[in-house]
Amino acid sequence: MRAAREAWRAMFELIFSPEGHRRLHEACQDLGLSPGVLKVLFHLEPGRGVPMRDLADRWGYDASYVTSLADALEERGLVERRPHPDDRRVKVILLTEAGSEARDRAMQVVFDPPPGFRALTPEQTRTLRDLLRKVAAAEREATPARASPSDRPLGRRRRTA
Repeated sequence: MRAAREAWRAMFELIFSPEGHRRLHEACQDLGLSPGVLKVLFHLEPGRGVPMRDLADRWGYDASYVTSLADALEERGLVERRPHPDDRRVKVILLTEAGSEARDRAMQVVFDPPPGFRALTPEQTRTLRDLLRKVAAAEREATPARASPSDRPLGRRRRTA
């Protein structure tokens, strides 16, 4: 367990390093978006509408806050709202073509490996990638309530008692 805690801490420190922050803010500045709005953009996939309630549930946000984030994206023409195909009372947000392009641009900035990756050989880099994918898959399997809304069919919503 100690090694797992140390590995998680190292990943956390790397993501929240000055370089990680710089890249996030560079992407935000490039698109004219706040970090919260960019977070929504990163969780949308081209061609897949996501109910705003699913985003609020996933992140533990108030629905009105997610609505304000969606408003900011919609005002810039990056998403559009549509009625849910199975329940017209529910609104989904869907990337526009401009939204897909903006998302791709931001991901290029944020996901470009930092200089520290030069310390790894190509084989070590592939091993690290494969191990992180394995951890991410196990995390999704272990915590399905927090799975990405885009991983669930549109018609399935988490029910609360």
